[in-house]
Amino acid sequence: MPLTKITFRKKCLQKMKSYSVHNKFYKDSLLNLKLLKELKSYKRKKILFYYPLPFEANILKSLKIIRKKCDIFVPFMEGESFKMVPFRLPLRQNQFGIFEAGNTFKKINNIDIAVVPAVGVDINLQRVGFGKGMYDRFFAKLQKKPYTIFIQPEFCYINKSICDSYDVSCDLLLTPKVQLIKKRGL
Repeated sequence: MPLTKITFRKKCLQKMKSYSVHNKFYKDSLLNLKLLKELKSYKRKKILFYYPLPFEANILKSLKIIRKKCDIFVPFMEGESFKMVPFRLPLRQNQFGIFEAGNTFKKINNIDIAVVPAVGVDINLQRVGFGKGMYDRFFAKLQKKPYTIFIQPEFCYINKSICDSYDVSCDLLLTPKVQLIKKRGL
């Protein structure tokens, strides 16, 4: 039976949800160190962060440090996609269990960097997400593609192309043990 995007997603989600709390804390610490190292040279940049679900990589430590020198935005759900809103407290939990900052009338169309959670990636470093297509729709609306960093708590990679043409690809994939950089020209 050939491996499809749906079966690959299921395998990756099982892998993400199966590791211990202690192991998760250690892996999240490693990821935060790698992400901070990657972002440390940026000042006054506009960065989209995600607010993690319990089984996703917790990058809140990086968010708290980077927000002192960069403009930080987080997703705010709107229908089948989301828009960016400035990161500000208090956060409220939406109907999907995701914490969001308050809505804003400000229209933000450009960001320099996007930090995006990924369930898995294929050979083209295209994202296999949760299956709703929210990030794909969001990236399609942007005026220019930002430098995109995918974050995975567990390395889940397939050495063939299983994603669709509209699936978001990354410039850098960070996991606790592996770091992949997209080759130019892909």
